[in-house]
Amino acid sequence: MTSNKNNGFWGLNWNNFFHGWRSRTKKTSSSASNVMVLLFLFFTILFCYLISDAWVNYPIDSSTPSEKLSKPLPAPPPPPLRLKTYPLQCNTNKTTNQTCPNNNYLIITNPTLTNLDPAPTCPDYFKWIHEDLRPWKSTGVTRQMVEGARKTAHFRVVIIKGRVYIEKYRKSLQTRDKFTMWGILQLLRWYPGKLPDLELMFDCDDRPVIPAVRFKKPGSSPPALFRYCSDDFGLDIVFPDWSFWGWAETNIKPWRNATRDIKGGNKRIKWKDRVPYAYWRGNPNVHRKRQDLLKCNVSKDYDWNTRLYLQNWKDQAKEGYKESNLEDQCTHRYKIYIEGWAWSVSQKYILACDSMTLLVTPEYHEFYTRAMLPLVHYWPIKDNSKCKSLKFAVDWGNNHTSKAQAIGEAGSRYIHEDLKMEYVYDYMFHLLKEYAKLQRFKPEIPPNAIELCSEAMACQEEGIWRKLMEESLEKSPRDEAPCTLPPPYDPLELKEFLGKKANLTRQVEMWEDNYWTSSPK
Repeated sequence: MTSNKNNGFWGLNWNNFFHGWRSRTKKTSSSASNVMVLLFLFFTILFCYLISDAWVNYPIDSSTPSEKLSKPLPAPPPPPLRLKTYPLQCNTNKTTNQTCPNNNYLIITNPTLTNLDPAPTCPDYFKWIHEDLRPWKSTGVTRQMVEGARKTAHFRVVIIKGRVYIEKYRKSLQTRDKFTMWGILQLLRWYPGKLPDLELMFDCDDRPVIPAVRFKKPGSSPPALFRYCSDDFGLDIVFPDWSFWGWAETNIKPWRNATRDIKGGNKRIKWKDRVPYAYWRGNPNVHRKRQDLLKCNVSKDYDWNTRLYLQNWKDQAKEGYKESNLEDQCTHRYKIYIEGWAWSVSQKYILACDSMTLLVTPEYHEFYTRAMLPLVHYWPIKDNSKCKSLKFAVDWGNNHTSKAQAIGEAGSRYIHEDLKMEYVYDYMFHLLKEYAKLQRFKPEIPPNAIELCSEAMACQEEGIWRKLMEESLEKSPRDEAPCTLPPPYDPLELKEFLGKKANLTRQVEMWEDNYWTSSPK
């Protein structure tokens, strides 16, 4: 075969081809023929390109037919891991005392994790764990410091090898002590075998009792005492309150169920369609602050933009708590939070409602509230001039509806996302773990202590107490690691944060002062 530099693939002489084609097109006037030729040329080139590309990229399998048959099929994906559940194991014979089962899974040390992704960092309020434990950072926690808290404690908690032992000293108000113990048991069902041995004292009363001023002298060491709230002058160690597992005396559900219901209530009425006033319902007899708040209620002489309602829990109990459902109280654009004798468990329910929370200047803090900011999560209200402050807040919100709605939703999002039950357990876990690191003694089971487990508590209960315990029972260990505890505040960082909080509050006070000065209402 002779070669020609003008020959392309298949040995065609393309110069002659195109020359002949041009000659033919000159001899005919048929446009249809021209189109057919061009289409033929286009599809010929496309076909050749596809054939060559497939040939180059096609994987060649050189194995014989018998080898192909002997190759194993790819393994199917593993089925999703189902965590084993541990329901209550109550004795069927009611004449015998309920004891803890021998196969108590709290001693499990390595439950299987299905989520191996790195644990996320805990919310910012976890940083206050370091601040609450700072008084014992240099000295550690000695047995004398634990025993020093006994005079006000309601009970002692001892955890050894994943088992819980309780030494009771006195009865608390209502069933606070019972549901606090229950919450600790659920923590150990949630994270079985993960807590170190420890020993602590717990006080279920309202106000803090360890003033920092008494322990400023060198060598003086404060007692180590856990409770539900503290203040800027106290050294009490703050711990989640009992109502996260249900508040039987007020028919309030465990936190998971309560927040689910409140979310449903939030969807019933859009924010801008809600009543454009500030709402509060509660018992005013617990403190003069609340009695003073009632002076701000609407009257025939004046309207402070508030709608305040009295709550009589005895009457509500008789009527089946028909007017006490938390999800039914998300009807106003603004909701008021005010402390009682000390802090109030109502704060988390108020914040969860999507309404802009009007927070009367508090004296006390819970474990999660110290990371919240005014104008971000809530609107600050002056304690010494509540009525005027409330009226201005509502007027401002109704004139800046988008901003007021954003504050309400940010506070609600903080509660539903950063205070979900998983984070409550994580806070308990990290607080107790960091506390245990400070212990300078070996925890021991007191002679009068009893072993406590979920069965020993729930199986003997009846009515709403049993119902709430069953609802809040953690039936399976968590299949994820706890969130990662953030480092403590740098001193400058903490100073800047507290300064920002104070400046935002002053900003609101300046707006309010100008409001009343420029146009007295």
